[in-house]
This record gives sequence, structure tokens and C-alpha cells, in this order.
Amino acid sequence: MKDCKIKTLQIDTPVCKSTVHCGEGAFEKLVPAMAKGQIFTVTDSNVYRIHRGIFTDVFQPRGKVYVLPAGEASKSPARLFDILKAMLGAGLMRNCTVFAVGGGVVGDIAGLAASLYMRGVNLVQVPTTLLSQVDSSVGGKTAVDLCGVKNIVGTFYQPREVVADPRFLRTLPAREIRCGLGEIIKYGALDAGIYGKLLSNEKRLKDPSFFNGIVYDCIACKADIVRRDEREGGLRKTLNLGHTTGHAFELFYKRRSHGEFVLIGMYYELYIAVKKGICAPGYAKSLLGLIKSVTSVPAPENVREACLAARHDKKNVRGGEISLVLPVSEGCVRVSELPQEEYEALVAECAGHGFGEVLQ
Repeated sequence: MKDCKIKTLQIDTPVCKSTVHCGEGAFEKLVPAMAKGQIFTVTDSNVYRIHRGIFTDVFQPRGKVYVLPAGEASKSPARLFDILKAMLGAGLMRNCTVFAVGGGVVGDIAGLAASLYMRGVNLVQVPTTLLSQVDSSVGGKTAVDLCGVKNIVGTFYQPREVVADPRFLRTLPAREIRCGLGEIIKYGALDAGIYGKLLSNEKRLKDPSFFNGIVYDCIACKADIVRRDEREGGLRKTLNLGHTTGHAFELFYKRRSHGEFVLIGMYYELYIAVKKGICAPGYAKSLLGLIKSVTSVPAPENVREACLAARHDKKNVRGGEISLVLPVSEGCVRVSELPQEEYEALVAECAGHGFGEVLQ
């Protein structure tokens, strides 16, 4: 076991302290000691199948393991209440600990269950995907989907601990790597230091050896933002770069992973930023190159219909306007509101013609 590379950072907010451990060997070194007293573990069918040994050795001897069907469909109110019933059936008390062992879906719904049960019990996030390690396990957002709207029911609830171990990344399929890279490139657009590393390592972006350092960099970037704005009153809104259009397309088209849709959302919102004179063409070309190095961007049909889902996005602050986070320059973004009609027209224009002359 290697523990010399484990890095730790603290996220202190007005209501909670959250400790993040990141590095090779973190799971083996830290999690068995955390799994004391009453515990309840939530995972999904894929993680349980691939990493069955950690459940039989660490979690099952100490408490119930609840296995979700893998996929976004499990992030539902019905499944949430089934987890809560299982927690009640297990006789859990307020000093119990919920372990969320999996990707973003597991972390979101298990975190929400932990925040609701007895008005809040201990939560430990053990993210097993690249996306959940760099983003969703950190910062305390929990949620389920409702009536076709993503993450519309949820809480801000900080995990007591987050354990991000690269051992889990070695079993991920290529699609999950692309999914995580979507969020990593987002952090590059938010942080000039991360952006520089992405540009200088563009040919290594899918190399597992590259993840060891960049995962911690992304966590540190998010942690700094969450410390200053836990509940998304201002600065934390910038973490939604690519998500307004990405979520709308994800709900409508469904064929790709969340992180890929974030990249596709960034593509369209980058186009809007250039057209509105917010982002300089030179930087746009550079960021566009990173996006296309990870995923292809389709010109989908029924774009205006897909954009309708953005009307229900929880980030909107005024009726009839869509809230967007638009790239400006390296490490700099701007939160802007566009009328729904203008937003739909610009997205449709980009889908029809691509960037074309706007970068000339």
C-alpha cells in the first residue's frame, strides 16, 4: 500500500467541516477505520460487481449495503424513499454513518438520504468515477431528479470525509473517462493554472498517470470556491459552466454521459460568448480544441425543442431568461442572462453552422 502520496485538504464552511483525502492507497489506509459503529452503504450494481471485494471485506461485515440499479434513472424520489425505508429498517441511529461508494448518481442520492434521515447523519463520500472524484463528491450538493428536471430536489449537505483513491479509476471504461474529462476541462476554464496543465498535456489527457495530479488540482479549485460560497449565492455559480445547455441536452437526447454533455454545453455556450463579444476568438479556439480532443460535438435535430428544458433550470433567476456561465479568458468566466428566444436562436445557429466565420 502506498500512502505517501495522499494529500488532504479541509473545507471549512459556516455549518460544517469537510475533509478530503486524495491519493493512491487512501481507501485502504483510511476507510476501514472510518467504518465504525452503525454504518449504511449505498452503491450501484456496476461498482458492486467490479469491486465486490471491498464490500465483502469492509462494508458488509459492519452494516447493510444497499445496491442501486446503475444509471440516472435511479436518481428518483421513489428510490430515495426506498433507501430511507432501508435505513429505518436497519435501525440506524443519529450517530450512524452513510457511505456513498460510487459515481455521481450514488453520491447525489445517498447524500440526500443522509441529509434527511433524522434531519442529518454522518456522510462519507467514496467516489469511484473520474467525474465524482474531481467534482460531484466535493462541496455538499445532493439531489434527485423530478418530472424530467435534473437535480431539482436536493440539499446542501457537506460530507464529513471524502476519500478519492485513483485505484477505482483503473477499471473505468473509455466513456467514463470522457465523462470525467468534461468536468476537468470545465475546471481548466475556471483556473488558469489547470488550463495550462491541460494544454501542455493535451496528448496525455486520457492517460491514467495524468489523473493523479489533476484530480487533486480540480478538488482544490472547487474547495476554494465552496469555502467562499457554500450555497451558490454568487461565486459558486461559476461551477455551472456548460451545465445549462448540457443538462437540457442530456434530458432531451440522453445518449451520452453527463460529462460529455457538459462539454457539449460548453461548446454551445462558448459560441454564444464569442457571438456576444464576451470571449476573444484566440482563447475560444484554444478552448474549442480541448473540447474536441475529448468528444465529438453533434449537430442535433430539434435543438430548439431541446433548449426548452433550460427554462426549468434551477440556476435561472428571472422568468423568461436563461442563466449561463460564459467563458471570457483563461481562468475567467462571466455569469450572464439571455432572453429565452435569443438563447434558443444562438444555440440553433451554432448547431446549423458551427463556429465557422465567428473565429475568423
